[in-house]
Amino acid sequence: MDFNNTEIAFSGMSNKDLKRSYWLFKIIGWNWLISISPLLLKIFMPLWFPVPIIKATIFKQFCGGESIDDCQKTIEKLSQQNVNTILDYSVEGIEDEAIFDANVKEALNAIKKAKNNPNIPFSVFKVTGFGRFDLLEKINSKKELSANETQDFETIKGRIDEMCQYAFDNDIPIFIDAEETWIQDTIDDIALEMMRKYNTSKAIIYNTTQFYRWDRLTYLQELKQVAEKEGFYLGIKLVRGAYIEKERERAAKMGYKDPMQSTKINTDKDFNLALKYCIENISRISFCCGSHNEESSTYLAQLMKDHQISSNDSRIYFAQLLGMSDHISMNMSAANYNIAKYVPYGPVKKVTPYLIRRAQENTSVAGQTGRELSLILKEQARRKAS
Repeated sequence: MDFNNTEIAFSGMSNKDLKRSYWLFKIIGWNWLISISPLLLKIFMPLWFPVPIIKATIFKQFCGGESIDDCQKTIEKLSQQNVNTILDYSVEGIEDEAIFDANVKEALNAIKKAKNNPNIPFSVFKVTGFGRFDLLEKINSKKELSANETQDFETIKGRIDEMCQYAFDNDIPIFIDAEETWIQDTIDDIALEMMRKYNTSKAIIYNTTQFYRWDRLTYLQELKQVAEKEGFYLGIKLVRGAYIEKERERAAKMGYKDPMQSTKINTDKDFNLALKYCIENISRISFCCGSHNEESSTYLAQLMKDHQISSNDSRIYFAQLLGMSDHISMNMSAANYNIAKYVPYGPVKKVTPYLIRRAQENTSVAGQTGRELSLILKEQARRKAS
């Protein structure tokens, strides 16, 4: 594999698409603008006029459409390059019981879509899409619940169990996304309960581990031991993480130990050790390497080769976000590895907060924006020369 092969990386993009991508990543590189974007969103979004601009630019780059049906074109386009799709309903932060119930229906529809489309190997959800954040936080802190809160939590678990049961019945593995540390123990407990129930013959339920946390390698090892002892299969998605600034600020403000790794080097080390651990225990673990990191992607490919594991072994997937790191996704798919793109979707206005959060995360990853820009410029030069 050659991650510098831009001809393969951008084969699905027109010159116009490349130009749009260039300017989007250029703007994302303006940290001052991205930092104030949540404030600008609050000011201008009620007026509605930014929606067409957002839809034609950042939404077009990073989202598949406003509904599942709208994503069909993106699914087909990716499949032509041997890349699968993970549909991700990316509406965040709306806490209302009617919305929670609607989110369940949306998740079930996404599973149904996957059942009928071989190019969609997984489904995905966030627990905060089905219950109040403050309730999950209270449970996480081991505080006593009122009778109503206890019932509300049972409702949350009931919603999640309904989705996991439907995923199991339709043989569609489902990812449970990781979230903030102050609700993650609760999410981990729910994920473990679901794995015990549905992963009896293979991995259907996958939890997510964020390796910018210093405790996650130990967590992975302990979880595997539990799975082995109790006789179920472990599904795990490995990522570096998405909330680092928020995590550090909260730890400093509240005076508890920072849950984040002290350095990026330590994060990378633990992530790669986790890849090695999963490969060494592949008979018990199915996993997804959710990474935009070239070194980790190459390392996992080499691990698979060293352990004589086929590049398209169904227990191992690589995943990146739509609109990013195509040099990894497309070059690995060309080498016959299992590749999937996370394809966010939802109404433009409701998905915009997610897009801004992703842009903020992108600016915090050293070199990410510059790497995207350099590859786009290289491909533009190659096309001009040819």
